[in-house]
Amino acid sequence: MDIRIEQGCPQCGASIELNETDHVVACTFCGARSFLHSASPFRYVLPMAGGASSEGLLLAPYLRFKGTIFLVTSRGIEHRVVDTTQVANPVPGLPPSLGLRPQAMRPSRIRAGTGNLYLPQTLKASAILEKAAAVGNLVPQNNQPFLHRAYIGEHLSYIYLPLVVKNGGVHDGVTGDLLFAVDESAASGLRGRRFDETWSVRSLATLCPQCGADLEGAGDCQVMTCATCDTAWSLEPQGLVGVDWQILEGDKATALHLPFWKISTHIPALDIYSFADFVERSNQPFLPRPQWHDRVMSLWVPAIRLRPKVFLQAGRQATIGQWRLSPVAGRVLPHLFPVTLPPSEARQAVKLILAAASASPRHIYPALPRIRLTGVTMQLVHLPFVDHGHDWVQPETGVAIGKNILRFGRTL
Repeated sequence: MDIRIEQGCPQCGASIELNETDHVVACTFCGARSFLHSASPFRYVLPMAGGASSEGLLLAPYLRFKGTIFLVTSRGIEHRVVDTTQVANPVPGLPPSLGLRPQAMRPSRIRAGTGNLYLPQTLKASAILEKAAAVGNLVPQNNQPFLHRAYIGEHLSYIYLPLVVKNGGVHDGVTGDLLFAVDESAASGLRGRRFDETWSVRSLATLCPQCGADLEGAGDCQVMTCATCDTAWSLEPQGLVGVDWQILEGDKATALHLPFWKISTHIPALDIYSFADFVERSNQPFLPRPQWHDRVMSLWVPAIRLRPKVFLQAGRQATIGQWRLSPVAGRVLPHLFPVTLPPSEARQAVKLILAAASASPRHIYPALPRIRLTGVTMQLVHLPFVDHGHDWVQPETGVAIGKNILRFGRTL
């Protein structure tokens, strides 16, 4: 479920409401568009009960994980969509989770100068992600080890619960309920740290670094494009980074272009260096053509958030049918669907797509723990899709994605 965030416009200060996944904000008051970025996950605080001031408080950290967890075992590929908040400092008496509060309320970004103190995070993010996997029941069963686990389409953020220390107890600042009693000596152990400047959210004008024109992109996009110089720019913590991109333009029947990350690589553990090697090692039901020995192996990962099963199917079909695709240099066309899966997460999905694309799991799955990619290059490729009623269909590869599934994917 989406969380709605309140914050001020970086340019004029007007109030803006946006989704937690939005990195690009547009102000309806001044018209300015800005890219928000931070050196660490975004951090928010829940509002105090009755609209009381949320300054000068003690705040307890909770790590929010929202995304899909994939688990590869000898039985196949399992997956769950998980949306959970877990306490990051297990002080006895604190709620283990925030439940539905972040969705039911309007958190705001934490900021410097409020006088708030922040309980330090004492649990590592990896341990909290293990808990998230346990929530989704994606842990080894019957002492059988898993072959690979990945967190794809994930959104990590911190949400702070305000605490009020008074009358010999620590109270929930949202509900006012007493959480646990505490004497004066124990209260001193609850003192938190001050605001860290690395938590600050900075804004950057969405102007093309190459030509200075306005960049185009939806609020939840991870890549923006420039229609003036036909460039693409990834939204990274350090700012805007150029993306090597291509497009398969399609024909008059083309109604939509969907993005895929094309990850070209060598896989020494499986002796895969070309597309022909992949066809042979993964036991595909067709013979490799001679020219495929000169075609570098590429894994095609959907650059959009989708339901897990559809995500794997789309990546599998595009990877197997890549020999039919001959994209050209990218140029901005109408109906380019926004990239909502960043390149960092696409790289995490490579082993999953490799496993999903194999026609012989027993040849591929056992090698997953020792697979290391070499010679990796990445390109963003927009493929043409045609309207088939309830589905969008890619003619060359047969990739089919339901229209409702495509819309739903932007809420994952």
